[in-house]
Amino acid sequence: MPDNHKPTISSSADLQREVAELMIECLNLEVTADQIPPDAPLYGDGLGLDSIDVLEVALVVSKHYGLQLQAENAENQHVFSSLRSLSDYIATQRTT
Repeated sequence: MPDNHKPTISSSADLQREVAELMIECLNLEVTADQIPPDAPLYGDGLGLDSIDVLEVALVVSKHYGLQLQAENAENQHVFSSLRSLSDYIATQRTT
């Protein structure tokens, strides 16, 4: 009997790549998804995003995944700390 069950949520690596590609597209970054380490900081010395960049990413993520990201949310600093933390947040929100 064939297994026709398909997961509704991408694997962690697939989701990280998808989010990286969204960030690259919306910010016109001159890197590939593979060049963004999952645990590197998005701010400062890591990817080098500033607060305006993060707002743009939040908007694109909200639209693409249908999430509500609130500017006043105390978790935002952690959510946007790395590609992995942002992807984990998206995965968690999609399952609730």
